[in-house]
Amino acid sequence: MDETPDILKGLRLQGGVCRQMGSPLTAAILERAADDAGAGGPVAGLLEPWAEAGLKQVFEDAAPLRLAAAFHELALSGEAPALSAAYAALDAERIWPQVLAAIPAHRARLVRFMRHEPQTNEVRRSICLLGGFLEIAKATGLPLRCFELAASAGLNLSWDRYRYEIAGDAWGDPAATVRMDTDWTGPPPPLDAAIEVVERAACDRRPTDLADPEQRRRLLAYYWPDQTERIARIHAAIDLALATGVHVDEADAVDWLKAKVAPRAGAATVVYHSVFWTYMPPPTQAALTAAIEALGARATAQAPVAWLSMEPKADDIATMEVRLRLWPDGEDRLLAETQAHGGWVRWRG
Repeated sequence: MDETPDILKGLRLQGGVCRQMGSPLTAAILERAADDAGAGGPVAGLLEPWAEAGLKQVFEDAAPLRLAAAFHELALSGEAPALSAAYAALDAERIWPQVLAAIPAHRARLVRFMRHEPQTNEVRRSICLLGGFLEIAKATGLPLRCFELAASAGLNLSWDRYRYEIAGDAWGDPAATVRMDTDWTGPPPPLDAAIEVVERAACDRRPTDLADPEQRRRLLAYYWPDQTERIARIHAAIDLALATGVHVDEADAVDWLKAKVAPRAGAATVVYHSVFWTYMPPPTQAALTAAIEALGARATAQAPVAWLSMEPKADDIATMEVRLRLWPDGEDRLLAETQAHGGWVRWRG
C-alpha cells in the first residue's frame, strides 16, 4: 500500500501537468519540493496545512501552485537577491539551493502568501471565450452586456480590445497591444459576427488591484517564469487595464449577480467566467446555477440571456470545456475543449 502523503503526490502530479503545459522549470521546482518535503526538509513546514489533506482537497486548494508561486513572488520582490538572480537565469539547478536558503529567512512571508487563495488571470483564456461571444452575437444580432464572475484583476473583461489569430484568420483591432494566437483545430467561430459591447462589469470576492504593486506582483507570481510569452502578454494586458480604467467590484458572485444583472431589451446579457467553478463549494455552485437560470427564465427574444463558461472537465483537470447556454431556449452546448492557458482549442461550434 502506498503511504505517500497526498500532498506529495499532488506536487508530483502538478509538476507533470506543468511540464505537459510547457513549463519544465515549474515542474522541476515542484518535483524538488516533493523530494525535500518527503525527506522532512524545510518545504514540509510550508505544506503543513495540507499534511492530512486528501488529493481532491490538495487540488481544490491549488496547494502545489501556491507553493511554486510563493517562491516566484519572493524572487520578484527583490528581497532575496540571490533567489531573484537564479530565477532570472531560468535555471532550476541554480534556483533550488536558493529556495532552500530563503525558506528559513522568509518563512513568514511565504506562509502568508500561501494562506491567500490563488488569484490568477490568464489573458489567453479570452481566445477560448471569444468564440462564445461571437456565437451569441450571431444568434441574437444584438449588442452585448458582459458580466464576468470571479474576474480577479478583470483582464478578460477587455476581451474585445485584444487581437486574435485564429485558424489562419484574425479578429480584433490590428493595432491592439495585447495579441494572442493558439493551436486551433476545427472550424473557426463566426468571425464575421458584428460585436458591440455596450456594458461591462465584473466581480471577485478578493479582486486584484493592479495599481497596488504588491497585489500586481501576487498576480504575476502565478505566471510560470519560463513562459516568457505569457508574461509579456499579461504585462501588456495590465497596462491596457490601467489605461482604460478596468474595475472589479469586491463582492460575492451570487449576491452581485442578483443585485447587478437583469435582462434588458435591445441587448444580450452575458454572464461568463473561466476556471473558477471548482474553487466553490457545492452549495455555492448550486446557488449560482439557480441565480443564472432565474435570469434565463426572464429572457425573451428581445432581451436574451447567455451563460458562457470555461471550466475543467470532470475527469481531466488540465482540459477545459467551453460551454454556452442561451435563453430563451436555454440549450446547453459544448462549444470547445481547450487547454487551461488557452494554448490549444478544439472547436466544435
